Amino acid sequence: MTQRMNYNAASPAGMKAFGAVYGYVAQSGLPARLIDLVYLRISQINGCAYCIDMHSRDLLKAGVAAEHLFLVQVWREAGHHFDEKERAALAWAETVTRVAETGVPDEAYRAAAAVFGEKELSDLTIAIGLMNAYNRMAISFRATPAAFRG
Repeated sequence: MTQRMNYNAASPAGMKAFGAVYGYVAQSGLPARLIDLVYLRISQINGCAYCIDMHSRDLLKAGVAAEHLFLVQVWREAGHHFDEKERAALAWAETVTRVAETGVPDEAYRAAAAVFGEKELSDLTIAIGLMNAYNRMAISFRATPAAFRG
């Protein structure tokens, strides 16, 4: 895969703004593992090789077992491998990421709101929106995953 352009160099102020939101999410109080699992799942849905590679590496560095990582894409069938908050966050991430298909139904909102407080759910949705935006940048401009760099 050949990168089409370096969007970080082309729009440094815009990417810095994304970075500020990323920093906000990191300090929001949501567990880092939960955020990284959500980022990975969104990237899987969107087919973003760059972000899948990056978030998989981040989770492995944080001590998440590879076996656990392999099950993110099929988390619903993975039973006890994901706790209640992780399952709720992954479900919310999927429906919000697929907003054009799902319309984010009331049932999905009620399920997420039963597990997360208002600030947590708002911050989680900010994280979901941010990762969808990052995925669109990386996919559009063919960001090269670290695994494929020479």
